[in-house]
Amino acid sequence: MTNTTTSLPVDPKALRVSVREKYREVARHPDGHFHFHSGRPLAALLGYDRSLVDALPDRAVESFAGVANPFGFHPLGQDDRLVDIGSGSGFDAFVAARLVGPGGSVVGVDMTPEMLAKARETSALLGLDNVEFREGIAEDLPIEDGWADVVVSNGVLNLVAEKHAVFTEIFRVLHPGGRLQFADIAVGRQVPPEATCNIDLWTDCIAGGLSRQEWQSMIEDAGFIDVKVGPGVDVFAGAAGERNARRYDVLAHVFYARKPQ
Repeated sequence: MTNTTTSLPVDPKALRVSVREKYREVARHPDGHFHFHSGRPLAALLGYDRSLVDALPDRAVESFAGVANPFGFHPLGQDDRLVDIGSGSGFDAFVAARLVGPGGSVVGVDMTPEMLAKARETSALLGLDNVEFREGIAEDLPIEDGWADVVVSNGVLNLVAEKHAVFTEIFRVLHPGGRLQFADIAVGRQVPPEATCNIDLWTDCIAGGLSRQEWQSMIEDAGFIDVKVGPGVDVFAGAAGERNARRYDVLAHVFYARKPQ
């Protein structure tokens, strides 16, 4: 994977169109048949605090489609300012809002209109004054320089072709000493070139995955330090996408790093 668009295995714009289409369906029809687990069963599988999840209405949880728990690796602090990349229908943002408290701020960024509309409506229903959802893409975050204490994402960065650009953006929006803690898939077997050109395998959270070492190297190349990797989560076990996940030894991990002071 490189940071030059001409040498990418897929066209970034075409990939975004395909991702929007798939996650539009997750927003509209959360009880549909997808290659991944979703909703409350997934939140339980990933070890989210049950009291936080139970306090949320169904519409806040039903379209959740993450791969691990980015809050389990390092606790959030009261009054933290947090950015959630690819916030979807808002589940992680709503959990974060409870964890940072009324003095904190959470900004979710997503590119799928249906997900944004659902997240904003749910936020208004919950009366959350410390949460905002903005339209944007991971490669060009609508966040000012050095604003965030923490940046999270959940099963999103594997869906982005220009990953170097994403980590550059994350580094930009974090203040010195700020934390990156994102959940994503890692492949244990190399995905062959013909598969990395298949957009369907990208949207199935396979072809865009990197190895643990490749993720770590990319994070460090962006300038982050203290990179740590959490234990593997067999997130596709029992899901429709399990066969492809087994083929490439796919597990999810939480990745943690800091921006130097």
